[in-house]
Amino acid sequence: MTTPSPLPSQTFASWLEDTNDITKAFLAAGQIPGLINIAGGLPDPQVYPAAQIADIAARAVTDFPAETLGYGPLDGLPELRAVIAQQYSSDHVQLTPENVLITTSGMQGLDLLGKVLLDEGDIVAGQFPTYLGALDAWRPRKPSFRQLLLQSNALDFVETMRGAKFAYTVPNFSNPTGRLVPESTRRALVEAAAETGTWLVEDDPYGGLNYDGPLPPRLLDLSADHPTPQPGPYDGPVIYLGTLSKLIAPGLRIGWIIAAPAMIQALILAKQGSDMCTSGLTQRMACEILKAGLIEQVNPSMLNLYRKRRDALCAALDKHLSPWFDWDVPEGGMFVWMTAKDKRLNTDDLFKIGLEELVCVSPSSVFDAEGRFTHGLRLNFTLNDESALDEAVRRLARATVRLLRG
Repeated sequence: MTTPSPLPSQTFASWLEDTNDITKAFLAAGQIPGLINIAGGLPDPQVYPAAQIADIAARAVTDFPAETLGYGPLDGLPELRAVIAQQYSSDHVQLTPENVLITTSGMQGLDLLGKVLLDEGDIVAGQFPTYLGALDAWRPRKPSFRQLLLQSNALDFVETMRGAKFAYTVPNFSNPTGRLVPESTRRALVEAAAETGTWLVEDDPYGGLNYDGPLPPRLLDLSADHPTPQPGPYDGPVIYLGTLSKLIAPGLRIGWIIAAPAMIQALILAKQGSDMCTSGLTQRMACEILKAGLIEQVNPSMLNLYRKRRDALCAALDKHLSPWFDWDVPEGGMFVWMTAKDKRLNTDDLFKIGLEELVCVSPSSVFDAEGRFTHGLRLNFTLNDESALDEAVRRLARATVRLLRG
């Protein structure tokens, strides 16, 4: 019998040692029978317009076989880029296809930004707390993170952004906090980007999930130099990331980046070494979805469903967890952000006890690049119905009492 050869002593890259045990536990939690998961940012599958998407997919292959089944251009399907440029153009910003890159999901956009902008030790000014997926995307580049506290009126954005390679923001219903950044803060961010010469990333997966009123202007619009469209492509400092994942279906894996042409060209070079091209089939489907206005058709029912679930989760929190946590009712998005009143409530520990009580939540440490913030929780309300949300909070309350009793 042949003895297997030992693995080389340095098989894996060093950045893998920086991953945390909480993230690994997320992946395993789905295998626990009876668990209620309010940790992830998952849509409810019942909102997917499956019949319409199936019809669009069939027609896409039949009508465009070479385009949907073959290799495509690195920067994306020309018609899709043109449709996105048209839909995001406004009285304040004029976009052309030169401003648009199609990506394989919004996550690829974050990964490509790290590739083209970050060397080891470079500074990222990140909205704090920060989206876990962004931290994961940039971790292999080994940057340093500077906290961008958008909820603080005292923060000097110019000083915080100065010297950073880019500033990362989620202005619409941030992941993880669910906060909506007001227009005054958005204007201050754009002005700071212009003064410092720092790229300003506007990640916007949740902008269509607004339950309580209209949104402030996009950073992209505020960064335009002129009040009316000018000839030629947009050439400002904002890098806008969009996706179909939360508004139609995440399985399509279609996202896009809108930015100055020079940035788009750099991202195209990075994408060449990533996937060569995004799926032609899902690009054609996305093009037809956008042209047909399918997002606008399904959005009202989606908002009604998620609004009820947001209200149900917050009602359950009032009933079961108000002695131990503070939170705000989010105006949109997918998450409620909670902070512990008692500093003994380390939410890394609460996460582990919660799994024993058959509820999975997201502790705040995973949204901190240094893993030090351990007194917050992110709860999702879009995946589960009202009764499941109430039961999940009951279980979390039991876990909280167990943790405090030691």
